[in-house]
Amino acid sequence: MADMYAQKYIDLDDLRFILEETLDISPIISNEKYQDYDIENINMMLDAFKEFADRELFPCATEMDSEPVYFKDGQIYVHPKIEGINKGLAELGWFGAMFDYDKNGIQMPMIVYRTIDLIMNAANNSAPGYALLTGGAAKLITSFGNEELNEKYAQKMISGEWMGSMCLTEPQAGSSLSDITTSAKDNGDGSYNIDGQKIFISGGDMQFTDNIVHLTLARIEGAPAGTRGISLFVVPKNRITADGSLEPNDVQSIAEFEKVGQQGFATVHLGFGGKDNCKGWLVGEPGKGLNYMFQMMNGARIGTGVMGAAICSASYQASLQYANERNQGRKLNKSGAKDATTEQISIMNHADVRRMLLLQRAITEGSFALILECSRFFDLEHLSEGEAKEDAELLMELLTPIVKTYPAEQGQMSVSNGLQVLGGYGFTMDFPLQQYYRDIRIMSLYEGTTGIQSQDLLGRKMTMNKGKALKLFNGIVAKDIEAANQFEDLKPHAATLGKSLETLQKVLGHLFPNAAKGDFETFLADANYMMELFSNIVIGWQWLKMGTAAKKALESGSTKRSQEFYEGKLLTMRYFYKYEMPRIDSCATTLMDTDMLTIKTGDKELIL
Repeated sequence: MADMYAQKYIDLDDLRFILEETLDISPIISNEKYQDYDIENINMMLDAFKEFADRELFPCATEMDSEPVYFKDGQIYVHPKIEGINKGLAELGWFGAMFDYDKNGIQMPMIVYRTIDLIMNAANNSAPGYALLTGGAAKLITSFGNEELNEKYAQKMISGEWMGSMCLTEPQAGSSLSDITTSAKDNGDGSYNIDGQKIFISGGDMQFTDNIVHLTLARIEGAPAGTRGISLFVVPKNRITADGSLEPNDVQSIAEFEKVGQQGFATVHLGFGGKDNCKGWLVGEPGKGLNYMFQMMNGARIGTGVMGAAICSASYQASLQYANERNQGRKLNKSGAKDATTEQISIMNHADVRRMLLLQRAITEGSFALILECSRFFDLEHLSEGEAKEDAELLMELLTPIVKTYPAEQGQMSVSNGLQVLGGYGFTMDFPLQQYYRDIRIMSLYEGTTGIQSQDLLGRKMTMNKGKALKLFNGIVAKDIEAANQFEDLKPHAATLGKSLETLQKVLGHLFPNAAKGDFETFLADANYMMELFSNIVIGWQWLKMGTAAKKALESGSTKRSQEFYEGKLLTMRYFYKYEMPRIDSCATTLMDTDMLTIKTGDKELIL
């Protein structure tokens, strides 16, 4: 029988294999900006954060689920361990990881940041979010705010002394940000009176900080309707007085949402200006708030993908441990019967259990590779100039909806299969699989639902710059197919990936005429299936790259990692190509079917 709680949540070798053998990160760490980072230093950082996660995050993950965030007398109370966790992360420089040295950060490459982010979220997906959002909010201030806002607010967030949040969603608007009504009235002294409510504010309040700085979307009085009228404001929970002390800023916690999962992560309903005394300070120019906020939103979308992939990892490791320890059933003999007199075997020996474990592994490690690939493009964009900079940005933009959605949607399938491996025990509170199952469900809702991400992918990302991003993607994949073709046993998989690109072009050729004639409802009606189709292509690409790297290591006799490690990569790649890549053709069939049964035509009501 497995231990009550899992003993492992991530394998560092999987991450190191991607960083050291699959992706080319030399253009990043050889750049003068990141001269303090090399493979040796990066590995030391991974070890340091893994040790922190082992000690501070993983042991209290279940406890945070059973002792959730709660609201009492106008205050949000988070788990007591959060105080020590945030202090520890501040000491490690984590709040300032994304910031340059001149902003008192530690100037970490994004690809390293996301690798560490995966480690911490696999250990405990509720706890690291406070630091992530604080860093993202501070980044908005330093990117678009004036020096005064940077000095007063961002610096205390970068140090981890103050927390931060982003406040977008409102009760009546949901994901439709063009309908927000929170208002901002110019006081004539550089401040604005803020009035309105925001819901689902992650990390929106806690008892372990002197201040929380809310980056808030609002409309200045007289601003036009729609997204063009939205501005961005720094709205602190407590404002700074003339003598440098803090006083309440009329920001009230109204409630804590009780959720299915992520019980240790605050999700707050906030009220601004209930006493007509809430002050905010404009970030950048009026009317550009949503454009500014997209910087943080895109970061948060990738962060959501990180959380999904990390939960997949923890779930996989827990179910793998159980499968190795649990004895149940017997193998069939040649007659198709079982000999009840023989000893029971480990469930790892049952074909269906191995299939479920391979499914989890394929989704988890494929997601890891995609997240780090996208992070690599982020770094290359910020280090490059001219056309190279534009190309890296386009590729990152194209992949961001996939990074956000694939680990969330397929992650649910992965964790569900992890729970299934445990059988009835998976449905009990004795094992963490049920918690992971609940925790991952929010990931397809955070930062734009799957439907929103899918429409963004098909309607914007595949068409931007006259389809240049997709052309760049096809070119990169073609080079990786060529590299795989050097190995005889990879050629069938390379051919499958090549054929999938042809299928994609055929489907787009069917869909684009609808957009050309202005029928965008038909064009986007089945965008979710395009998301699934393209996601499988993208993850198939990542697995072919990992398979090629593993094959190179085996044929060269590399001792960097064990032969079993590399063979495991090839086995999982083969699984993905046998079981997951065929879904591409199924999605293509649906996308090219002209029966648009989900679209209302004329005055006839849909029968549901």
